Amino acid sequence: MSRLWQTHALMLLTTALVSTSFTVGKAIADGMDPAVLTLLRFALAALLFLPFIAWKYGLHLPNRKQFFGYACISFTLTGFFWLMFLSLQSTTALNTGVIYTLVPGLSSLYSAVLLRERLGRYRLLALLPATLGAIWVLFHGSWAQLLAFDLHSGDLIFFFSCLLMAFYTPLIKLFHHEEAMSVMTFWILVTGCAWLLLFSGQQLTVVPWREVPLQVWLGIVYLAVFSTMITFFLSQLCTLRLGPTRVMAYSYLYPPCIMLIEWGYGQSLPPAQVLPGVGLIIAAMLIVQQGAEDSIPCSEKNIERCRQKT
Repeated sequence: MSRLWQTHALMLLTTALVSTSFTVGKAIADGMDPAVLTLLRFALAALLFLPFIAWKYGLHLPNRKQFFGYACISFTLTGFFWLMFLSLQSTTALNTGVIYTLVPGLSSLYSAVLLRERLGRYRLLALLPATLGAIWVLFHGSWAQLLAFDLHSGDLIFFFSCLLMAFYTPLIKLFHHEEAMSVMTFWILVTGCAWLLLFSGQQLTVVPWREVPLQVWLGIVYLAVFSTMITFFLSQLCTLRLGPTRVMAYSYLYPPCIMLIEWGYGQSLPPAQVLPGVGLIIAAMLIVQQGAEDSIPCSEKNIERCRQKT
């Protein structure tokens, strides 16, 4: 049990780090073309991965089938981050965090279609409170705004980016074979750079590099290291213990985390009427976490327990 709680503690740390990416992204979104920003983030993360991959696995080019899979996965990721930076030019970090809570449910639906996976009772039960809570927070707890469908243009852009991001986990399961996850991630980053060069190649020649504020460069480094590298290792470690569904469910905590982060930077907290929506989102996360002990994969340490179950 203590080991399980340690895993949840690591996931809370991961959630906090990912939550900061929305605030940091908002701070630097106007400083550079969105596609160029995403390209620099992916390129830096790939370069940081390179020595580790070369040392532990060696640099071997993937075969055509693997390369196609990596390219499909990276297309969803690069499209998501590109649209995220674009959306943050006309919406708030909190709104993007709230809309992102729809991703686990969308991903489950995609998995049901692509992988013929059963949604499971906990995921089905969590869909309703998560969706209702996200909608309530997004419209600031106001029936008038809800009925008027009063949204920023960036909110709609980010919703479409989430439709892309929801493909990430199903495609990982679809295209992953026997390679190490770190190797797969490295080539996803590399092929992502190729997509982004295609998207932003012309922009690279017109960016006033000397005029880019230091804040933007620091933000890019932060996103590459903390919101990409560190969170990758922590989430992979926790996935072995909790499973991908319960790890993804922690994204339901992004809205309250973003509220606290922005409050720490001196911004006012949202009005009290949004709190029921936040409560519904947190309830959805807790629902998905039910049965975590039953999801632990068999290993040498718990093989006797697994045999008893079967």
